[in-house]
Amino acid sequence: MRHASFGVLSAAMLLASSAQAADVAAGKAKAEICAGCHGDNGISQTENIPSLAGQLDQFIQWQLVYFRAGARKNEQMQPIVEQLNNDDIRNLGAYFASLTPFKGGKDDNPDLSEKGKQAAAGRRCASCHGDGFAGTKAVARIAGQREEYLVKALHDYKSGQRSGGAQAAMADVAYPLSDEEITALAHYLAHL
Repeated sequence: MRHASFGVLSAAMLLASSAQAADVAAGKAKAEICAGCHGDNGISQTENIPSLAGQLDQFIQWQLVYFRAGARKNEQMQPIVEQLNNDDIRNLGAYFASLTPFKGGKDDNPDLSEKGKQAAAGRRCASCHGDGFAGTKAVARIAGQREEYLVKALHDYKSGQRSGGAQAAMADVAYPLSDEEITALAHYLAHL
């Protein structure tokens, strides 16, 4: 609990101090360590690793602070984020937000996408993620995200395994979803 509250406090202080302009070039230089997993230009080619290109600045900053504070757990991320200071986090957020997001590929299963579209409407996903699912402020862009990563994230929220930001809202949304709905929703979002 102490780590989680520290993470929220740290994120609040970081965002409150964002009056200092972020340095996109410094973020790009720092992001070289991210490319191994999250891909060149923030487009992941690795299964279950999210693309970061076009993610919103605040979302990236919050997630990095959650990882750094231990509120969000990941064995690969922990040693990396422990080395980041607030300026690094601010610069990384600005850098990834400046990149062009991945545009979902050709939809090879429009029937599954239609089921996913219905699941998104039924769960009111657009109320937080926006009409085009491009995110807003500290809420993730999910349009064009890797399909298997979306499946994993929804299962993690459903099981309570994922923590750090929007946990309550996402658990409430994901818990009643069937495996078929999760698959359809992920397919639909990945192809936007």
